[in-house]
Amino acid sequence: MPNENEVRDFLMSRRARITPESVGLPGGPGRRVPGLRRGEVAVLAGVSAEYYSRIERGNLAGVTDTVLEAIADTLRFDDSERSHLFDLARAANTSPVRRGRPSVPGAVRPGLRYALEAMHDVVAFVQNTRLDVVAMTDLGRALYSDVVEAGGDQPNFARFAFLHQDLSRRLYPDWDGAADTSVAMLRTAAGRHPDDRALRDLIGELATLSPEFRQKWAAHEVRLHTHGVKTFHHHAVGDVRLHFENLTPGLDGEHSVIVYSAEPGSADAESLQLLASWAATRTTDASGASRAEDVTRGGTR
Repeated sequence: MPNENEVRDFLMSRRARITPESVGLPGGPGRRVPGLRRGEVAVLAGVSAEYYSRIERGNLAGVTDTVLEAIADTLRFDDSERSHLFDLARAANTSPVRRGRPSVPGAVRPGLRYALEAMHDVVAFVQNTRLDVVAMTDLGRALYSDVVEAGGDQPNFARFAFLHQDLSRRLYPDWDGAADTSVAMLRTAAGRHPDDRALRDLIGELATLSPEFRQKWAAHEVRLHTHGVKTFHHHAVGDVRLHFENLTPGLDGEHSVIVYSAEPGSADAESLQLLASWAATRTTDASGASRAEDVTRGGTR
């Protein structure tokens, strides 16, 4: 999506949700537009109506941080929305040549991968800005076994949510919440990495194949996925409620490390232990099947 269209649609959607009464302006049934008018936003932000109209048409060239902050305050942006507006302004004020090559997340550092491999009792994984699964702990692969199996060579959380809904609606009891998060994270990434062709291709693929994705994408929600609580329903152990933390700070800007944990001594902690046992059984069964296959072929490896 061109940057100008993204700016316009994002600001219009946020202006529409602010009621006049909530900012001390007269409302009433006679108003022809939902939310605030452009001129009202301009007055509240301390800029001229013409200047704000230019901004909302998508022209962020030369707009100062002070003006962006005033608009963000007027439209009551949260941290994710404020960051997204500044990302859009940065893209508008930087030429493609200066932005350099499109953002293509590479492999994670070997040390991080080694650390994940050593975390046997923790649900943790690395994902890139497109929500591709880059690396996982054994317990992470167990919790997200459906994601891994459905994704083949390249599991992707967004593709799983929208293109494998028979499985994703089972794994995520709050499917809408999980799907909203995926969409919001992709839109945040698109604002931050406007030249990432693979990201644009993924968004186009999902918009083509999933009406649910198209509907949620049109809402222009953005999100910084930092911490929270999520409930899963795993087909082997049932419901499990886990706290997650995003350990991204200090990483390369392209990858996120997400760690899930359960409250010690809780039923959810017991469910994680059951999940670890289930995963170990699957590994043992797979190893036994592999050895049996070798024997039938006339020897062992």
